[in-house]
Amino acid sequence: MWFKHLHLYRVHDAPQLTSDEMTTALDAQAFRPLGGSEARRLGWSAPAGRSGEQLQHDLHGHRLLSALRQERLLPASVVREEVESRAAEQETREGRPLRRQEKQALKEQVYEEFLPRAFVRTQRFDLWWDTQRQLIGVNASSRARAEDILDLLRQTLGSLKVTPLATRTTPTRAMTEWLTRPDERPAALELGDQVELKATSGDESVLRGRQIDLDGEEIQTVLATGRQATRLGLTIDEAVSLVLHDDLAIKSLRFADAVLDEAAQVEDDDDPTLRLEADFALMTQVLTNAIEQLIDWLGGEANPAAPTP
Repeated sequence: MWFKHLHLYRVHDAPQLTSDEMTTALDAQAFRPLGGSEARRLGWSAPAGRSGEQLQHDLHGHRLLSALRQERLLPASVVREEVESRAAEQETREGRPLRRQEKQALKEQVYEEFLPRAFVRTQRFDLWWDTQRQLIGVNASSRARAEDILDLLRQTLGSLKVTPLATRTTPTRAMTEWLTRPDERPAALELGDQVELKATSGDESVLRGRQIDLDGEEIQTVLATGRQATRLGLTIDEAVSLVLHDDLAIKSLRFADAVLDEAAQVEDDDDPTLRLEADFALMTQVLTNAIEQLIDWLGGEANPAAPTP
């Protein structure tokens, strides 16, 4: 359950639903396995991962939801090869080249025939909703997948107005300054060992480094040429390590051993639901502190753009 990634969104005018109303709304969009001819499906699942369990966990204003996404994996190359084979046979049989519309019809036929036999991939995405601070965080590796989960939440609630979290100082500017001005770094911030540097103009090459000394001469020499940091490994309060991206996405989350040891001391370890709720409570405590500090270091939250309905 411990999040690996985090895409953050500011919630505007959140709908006021009781716990029972929220449960009813989630049940209406609960996940069901793919049918034979369906390409993909997305729906809510129990965060504890057990059938029949509740679809939400609400602890002191922190709400945990979990979505399952299933899709059939049908490589385009497989479809193309079969279409070409059938087209060649038909052209030989009829003694004429097939028209474009006929090849398209063949492609649709092959797709419909092959889809039920394709492999099915299932992915889980967790959503954390801090209802007191009106902040949503989606545990997804890409912004596109995070937006898919938000779309599902909009369908579930009828509407949901959100904007990506934005700060007055851009992450790129702040990360570059943390690298070039070590004496001005926040006391609770430590550099990790990952970085991505891009040129501001002209040269489109990207320099990436892992397991390197970010205060070393090599990195400082590259920064002196005018490159700026677009990804940077950080540790906050010795509690959580992460890679901050230029769009404020947080990737590669790793919680400190001290945090995980504290979670392991909680009783009822054999009950998956209680175990999940204890982990979730501790994780949100650590992440809330880290996010608040990041926002502060980045000059505070910017005025949000017009929310999307």
